[in-house]
Amino acid sequence: MGHDRRRRAYSSSDDDYGNFKNPRYESPRTLQTSRKAMGEGREARARRRSRERRDELESGRERRRDNYIDRSRSRRKKRKRRSSTRSRNGDYRHDLKSNNLKHSDSVYKHKKERDRDWDHSDRDQRVRQRETSGQPSGSRPPIQDDRDGHLIYANGDTVLERFIIQDTLGEGTFGKVVKVQDAANNNRVMALKIIKNVSKYRDAARLEIKVLNKLKEKDSDNKFWVIQMVDHFDYYGHICLLFDLMGLSVFDFLKSNNYRPYPLEQTRYIAYQLCYAVKFLHDNRLTHTDLKPENILFVCSDYYTEEAKRGKPYRIVKDATVRLIDLGSATFDHEHHSTIVSTRHYRAPEVILELGWSQPCDVWSIGCILYELYAGMTLFQTHENREHLAMMERVLGSIPYRMAKKTKTKYFYHGKLDWSANSQEGQYVRENCKPLRKYQTSNDLEHTELFDLIDAMLDYEPSSRITLQQALQHNFFMRLPDNLKVAGLHLSAGSASVTNNSSSISASVTSTTTADSAPISQPPANAPPTANHNGDQANAPPVNAS
Repeated sequence: MGHDRRRRAYSSSDDDYGNFKNPRYESPRTLQTSRKAMGEGREARARRRSRERRDELESGRERRRDNYIDRSRSRRKKRKRRSSTRSRNGDYRHDLKSNNLKHSDSVYKHKKERDRDWDHSDRDQRVRQRETSGQPSGSRPPIQDDRDGHLIYANGDTVLERFIIQDTLGEGTFGKVVKVQDAANNNRVMALKIIKNVSKYRDAARLEIKVLNKLKEKDSDNKFWVIQMVDHFDYYGHICLLFDLMGLSVFDFLKSNNYRPYPLEQTRYIAYQLCYAVKFLHDNRLTHTDLKPENILFVCSDYYTEEAKRGKPYRIVKDATVRLIDLGSATFDHEHHSTIVSTRHYRAPEVILELGWSQPCDVWSIGCILYELYAGMTLFQTHENREHLAMMERVLGSIPYRMAKKTKTKYFYHGKLDWSANSQEGQYVRENCKPLRKYQTSNDLEHTELFDLIDAMLDYEPSSRITLQQALQHNFFMRLPDNLKVAGLHLSAGSASVTNNSSSISASVTSTTTADSAPISQPPANAPPTANHNGDQANAPPVNAS
């Protein structure tokens, strides 16, 4: 009886324990529902706590933002009070700091001008030079420069009341070259190189003048095919160099001829003159460092046309006599050697690998130029060092292990060029480069001799690379007509020495030429005299530059 009452008490809805359910006596389904409800309660509490924390963080951020705004306002007020106090007290230190900040901002904003030495002192120097030029201020319009430092001029303007500007011949990083008429020398047409009015270019021009003067002392008769400076002067901060007027460059003529290669005989004569001119520099302990077709000018670039078997008519220059120009980068052996020299396509491997350089780097450049004259295109068409080295290996074979281990550059791994032949760049090199001998268009002996010479000039090792004295005695040049050779160099291939006491070059050949044989050197009737340039200029009055 008592037992039944106790069971009823637990199950009665009227009793205080009526809503109590003992889990021990509940079914599994009911127990599962209860646990699920408990879990949902925990999730709800977790969400509530998360909202509370988020609200606390948000309120904290708002408080910090408000505090930051208050502090900023306070700092601005303090700065304003200090500024007014300094202004009243005449505190020069604040003005000095302000000026320094303005100067720093100006330097940062005009970085290019800073790199070009476009500073206040340079401008002041230009103003002083113009004020002391000796010309009346009201006699001519004011001289002006553009932002890059080039002299602003127009055709018909006069320089030093003597040189009448007729046309612009070229422009580069150094300045501009203009065609002028010398009113003081029977209106002779000359070339005037006007250097930028910027400090570093003026310094480079002074070095070029020094080199040109030294070479002129050694070659007063102008028989080494190196351009000679007639005069120089300073014009309102622009250093000007006066030269005889030349024709197109070897590159410009090639470009105007749709990159048609030069005839082999003209290639031979141009190469001979180039080797002899650069050898003259090397004998005087100079390295040109910037040999390229753009720096080889024809004395006269007049031409005649020939009908091609297929395609458009092509041009053949009448006179292949050239002059080597642009000695602005020439470096004496005792002077500081910059790490990187030469234009990319003609740069020697020792320069790329930063192993140091000397005269052999010029020989490498000449080898690249000879190929370009022969093929009409550059041998290494690239703008990146690693790809350049990969092209060299594709054309000339592997770079020597000694050079790979000695370099501090990161182009090699365990003595091998770090280069993927399967990459897109590797595919480009594989498709556009091939071994040197495969570029030879004919198996004739003359072509083979040329490629023998190019191969010797493109030796990786500077110490084993052929010298220009040896190159001038190469079999390739033995076929050059005797009247175009320098007398002191007309030696047998086995001769060990070459004299520098050369005689003048006779620039004439037989007037009868066949259609298949291009004239090597045949000055036209209207060409300016080449052998008497110095004699004509000896009678010209010197330039008086203030």
